[in-house]
Amino acid sequence: MTLPAKGRGCHLITEHIEKVKELEEFKVGLCHIILLHTSASLTLNENWDPNVRNDMEMMLNKIAPEENIKYSHTCEGPDDMPAHVKSTMIGSEITIPIHNGKLTLGRWQGLWLCEHRNCAGTRKIVITLSGAPVNNK
Repeated sequence: MTLPAKGRGCHLITEHIEKVKELEEFKVGLCHIILLHTSASLTLNENWDPNVRNDMEMMLNKIAPEENIKYSHTCEGPDDMPAHVKSTMIGSEITIPIHNGKLTLGRWQGLWLCEHRNCAGTRKIVITLSGAPVNNK
């Protein structure tokens, strides 16, 4: 699946995953999602208040700043090496349980794409579903 380009920051992408029709085929199972990039990440977090996503971006920039750090890897711009650090800290894959054809998330949980680059393009993810089908055909 290709996710549309997003600006830098943390973005809810739960609805993109929930639209995968094959989810409906599973009574119970697992939905594994991997992001095929090294300068963005995936995480589960608050889905209600957008200020949480803004605050997370602020904190990530404090943890892995672009300025006042002497990175060796600078050939792709000042935001690239901090993006790799953030991606490593947060991770690029996640597994979510499936129950009755739907993702099993807490009431306030959503899947975030954390975009760590200033001018990133589209992002590719691979979704793998496994489990017990609704009907044993």
